[in-house]
Amino acid sequence: MRTLISPFRSAAARFAMSRAVIIAVLLGTIVGAMLAVASVAAQDAANVITIDNFTFTPPELTVAVGTTVKWVNHDDIPHSVVNKDKVFRSKAALDTDDSFSYTFASAGTFDYFCGLHPHMVGKIIVK
Repeated sequence: MRTLISPFRSAAARFAMSRAVIIAVLLGTIVGAMLAVASVAAQDAANVITIDNFTFTPPELTVAVGTTVKWVNHDDIPHSVVNKDKVFRSKAALDTDDSFSYTFASAGTFDYFCGLHPHMVGKIIVK
């Protein structure tokens, strides 16, 4: 009887080990994907300027060449984004929750303001 049970025990042990390896691989893949998505989301959030209460926040942002910066209007009234040197400009006024994005292809300092409220100013430093 023991000789009949022994092969089943070793087969059951191999199955349990295979199942553990499959679960570990799947969990590793899922956790890795979640970390990658979180990293991209955190990076994107770091390059967002919010418009609220007649201010750009943060008022100054330093980014690398090739970075896309996004302005999002959370104010109750329209605003626009205009670079002082006319390198970039939002095409229209941004209503509440509208956004404008621009990718900085070269290094430099880019001062900008709201075309509707010129006292609102900000700066992007591209290195």
